[in-house]
Amino acid sequence: MNRQKKYSFALVAICIMLVAGAATAVVSAQQGKVVSSYGPTNQDVTFDQIKSARMAVKAERAKQHAELLNSRYDLSKKVHTEAVMSGGKHLPVGPTAKLKGVTWEQLGKMTPEQIKGKGVFPYKPLPFADHAEGGMLFPEMITKTLPRLVRFDLDFDLPEHILPDTAPGIYLTTRPDLGDIAKGRLITIDNYYEIFNGILNPKQLEGLRLLVTQFPQQQFNATEDRRTDRPSLGVTCFDCHANGHTNGANHLVGDIRPQEFRHRIETPTLRGVNIQQLFGSQRALKTVEDFTEFEQRAAYFDGDICMAAKKGVNILERGSQVHFMAEFLAILDFPPASKLNIYGKLDRSLASPDELRGETLFNGKAQCSACHPSPYYTDNTMHNLRAERFYKQEVANGMMMAHDGPIKTFPLRGIKDSPPYLHDGRCFTLEDTVEYFNLVQQLQLTAKEKQDLVAFLMSL
Repeated sequence: MNRQKKYSFALVAICIMLVAGAATAVVSAQQGKVVSSYGPTNQDVTFDQIKSARMAVKAERAKQHAELLNSRYDLSKKVHTEAVMSGGKHLPVGPTAKLKGVTWEQLGKMTPEQIKGKGVFPYKPLPFADHAEGGMLFPEMITKTLPRLVRFDLDFDLPEHILPDTAPGIYLTTRPDLGDIAKGRLITIDNYYEIFNGILNPKQLEGLRLLVTQFPQQQFNATEDRRTDRPSLGVTCFDCHANGHTNGANHLVGDIRPQEFRHRIETPTLRGVNIQQLFGSQRALKTVEDFTEFEQRAAYFDGDICMAAKKGVNILERGSQVHFMAEFLAILDFPPASKLNIYGKLDRSLASPDELRGETLFNGKAQCSACHPSPYYTDNTMHNLRAERFYKQEVANGMMMAHDGPIKTFPLRGIKDSPPYLHDGRCFTLEDTVEYFNLVQQLQLTAKEKQDLVAFLMSL
């Protein structure tokens, strides 16, 4: 018996015992619904019944979510006329958050208690498109190219103009002379070999193959409990991390229960993982190998090992497959930043006055460098911003707006390529991000200082 079969049989045995235990708990419960850490694994409903139940609530939940987004944000298309991402897409302009009865200047002078009491904090936690359901959700700009990623029960919720490039650039630390290797192409199983053969070594090429290979996932699988019309082989790492970067796809964090306390998670970029020491927005995994295994064994199935056993978890071999994937990821570079010197700081002969003022603020009054020091603008640790000081704990469209907890300090190199921002994407633009930290850190920045900070961030 091979290793994967032994692992699967063991998990099935555990799940049978857990389901039996859960059934006993339900029978013995006198009032209300028993809250379980486990999802239902028994096949007592058909695919048609699952689809019918989901379609019955689709329109109403989409309407509720759209109303929430429109109440919080200005979703109209506003982009820079000149500033672009490394792939050529124009940057979205903000702030997009809507204020209620106050100005940004007035808000910046209020205490956390005053903001919370008046209910005017503009950057509350962002629910998933259907928080009670969850799962991986892909933007239309990706599903047009990869229709296998279309969910019948959910449509993507954010406008395309605040998302990254559809086919982001790929830059390699080993071959900077090649510049963007992708050149507008989305890397998939159909073209990875043609594009990278002769550039990567055999281990890296095999690692890339695994990164563009479909593996079963909670909503994309071959069982009746799926969210695609046809049985699916699953998803690939690069379905979310397009070209080793991100496309704005999102899902729910797998390691929190019950469902309403789970956080929306925005897909982070994989650029620059070679200089990072923590992986995952909130999980603090210590190596990219750990993260790769975590994704396949748990995160793909909402952190439920029983669902993983049922739907076909892919057990990657650590010494070869995981290692090969990590070896490729380790050479993904940040996009070029022509105005930065060898220390990751602005070259004064190339930078504009507003960028230089922004750098001074970044390292001074704004205290950004306390967590984001040069040259890569991360301190490789986690911080708890305690944003819950500014809003009440209440339910919003099926999500409990509780605390965020510790968040990884992501590198800011190439940050203009990665909207929307924060772990759950609640800040749609760099301007929104500056406004958020101005409030959370209680900096009381002026309007001009905020503009200069944004200018500096765009130069990274």
